[in-house]
Amino acid sequence: MTKDVKKVVLAYSGGLDTSVILRWLQDAYGAEVVTFTADLGQGEELEPARKKAEMLGIKQIYIEDLREEFVRDYVFPMFRANAIYEGTYLLGTSIARPLIAKRQIEIAHETGADAVAHGATGKGNDQVRFELGYYACDPKIRVIAPWREWDLTSRTRLIEYAEKHQIPIPKDKRGEAPYSQDANLLHISSEGKALEDPWQAADDSVYTRVVPPWQAPDKGTEITIDFEHGDPVAVNGEKMSPATLLTKLNELGGANGIGILDIVENRFVGMKSRGVYETPGGTVLFHARRAMESITLDRGAMHQKDELTARYAELVYNGFWFAPEREMLQAAVDTASQRVTGTVRLKLYKGNVMVTGRKSPLSLYDEALVTFEEDQVYDQRDAQGFIKLNALRLMTLKRQEGK
Repeated sequence: MTKDVKKVVLAYSGGLDTSVILRWLQDAYGAEVVTFTADLGQGEELEPARKKAEMLGIKQIYIEDLREEFVRDYVFPMFRANAIYEGTYLLGTSIARPLIAKRQIEIAHETGADAVAHGATGKGNDQVRFELGYYACDPKIRVIAPWREWDLTSRTRLIEYAEKHQIPIPKDKRGEAPYSQDANLLHISSEGKALEDPWQAADDSVYTRVVPPWQAPDKGTEITIDFEHGDPVAVNGEKMSPATLLTKLNELGGANGIGILDIVENRFVGMKSRGVYETPGGTVLFHARRAMESITLDRGAMHQKDELTARYAELVYNGFWFAPEREMLQAAVDTASQRVTGTVRLKLYKGNVMVTGRKSPLSLYDEALVTFEEDQVYDQRDAQGFIKLNALRLMTLKRQEGK
């Protein structure tokens, strides 16, 4: 471990881990530390992070509200791709990391720092996501990952270090919370500790953003979402900014028990991980957007887009947001999204999102074509030749087998 670092920008939450990291960077590297705390809608008061950083002697403290940028430039583009990892996960944690990484590098350039640091462990995906983001934005930046360097390998050692250096410790850290949580405007993830056994059911106490479906109201909530060129712009006819709209959908979805997911996923680093995720607004938005696409996208375009979805999701999950292949896929899905304009009506009820209507000025749905009544548009006799031509290769194969 070389010590040639003069100034480092730390992704800082104010919690136990990053507070210990802050002091450890000062001790191990003798470096000046700049803290960066991003408000991505995690729902926590961020001023305590400022006060703790000040108490630890930090002179340059960045606390920034990035909620609108997060939803507008990261969440919404990802949702245009209908990205869903391994068929279930809406990528709530994954999509937050590139924005934090980008802003860290920008702050490093603004302050003349020669290094950046994060608090992700050596077992998880986030170390990869942060560092791929750092190097994509500045190939020469020095990256410090304390969990891969220090000997503070347990919660007990972290607390002992904090007490030795008079770093305030939240009471719940002394008793250890039953799981580790990470939150932003798109979702809340809960992992580890009590959730490490994939057979052990999660306790109701894990849910902080979503009312469990079995406790949700007995009456459903009907809403509408308006889309323009692929992105949602209004809820129940009221125009909203991206972050405000997602916040509203979180409230509506959460109150109706929507968005709870208990999965075992394949981490990029090679191990399986069990997590419980709460993504109420994102779940509502995902279903609404698919419904909007169903009447505005041509069959070929929709099916081609579906083929790209898994690859796009994998790139985001693995941390390749700034990679050229993700940008290429983004260009394709953005082209398709230009037609995704109109209104979707949904009913939210006890964990279910039910589409009850959709309409669009660009709709490709033609009642004159699909009606079961007599029409003058479609000649049903044309289907005979269509079927015969598609069956030709099957008939030829069967004849050959009979020889």
